[in-house]
Amino acid sequence: MSDDQKYKFYTPVKIRFNDTDLQGHVYFGQYYTFFDEGVEGYLAEIGYNYQNMLDDKTDFIYAESHCTYKSSAKWPEILNIYTRIGHIGTRSLRFDFKITAQNDNRLIATGYITAVTADSATYKPHPVPNGLRQAVAAYEGELSTSKSEKSK
Repeated sequence: MSDDQKYKFYTPVKIRFNDTDLQGHVYFGQYYTFFDEGVEGYLAEIGYNYQNMLDDKTDFIYAESHCTYKSSAKWPEILNIYTRIGHIGTRSLRFDFKITAQNDNRLIATGYITAVTADSATYKPHPVPNGLRQAVAAYEGELSTSKSEKSK
């Protein structure tokens, strides 16, 4: 499967002037905000939004993140934030990201966020809710659950 086929979902994000630094390109920390926008859009797309998580007495704790920068992005470009679930474990999941420039499809960044599922009242880790597992499986198909993956 090619890299492009791994990502069924993307959300476009227009770079705002205040997303840039004095060098004129997107400030490196801003990519994590773009990743978070990808997570929000992805969950809505699969039919398991934040309200569903609260109904399941669950919240996410972002435990690990990584971003690899490949190319500069500048205002006022539009970026496509490709998002998918790359792994679901017992009490965590990993969101994978690929960011491309909409106008020429150049690769801007790749990365991931590992989220631990926690009880929304106590914030103690607990299993990934079945509703979330089912929504991801219906959208993505079979996922890796190998312990050798980046997600724990």
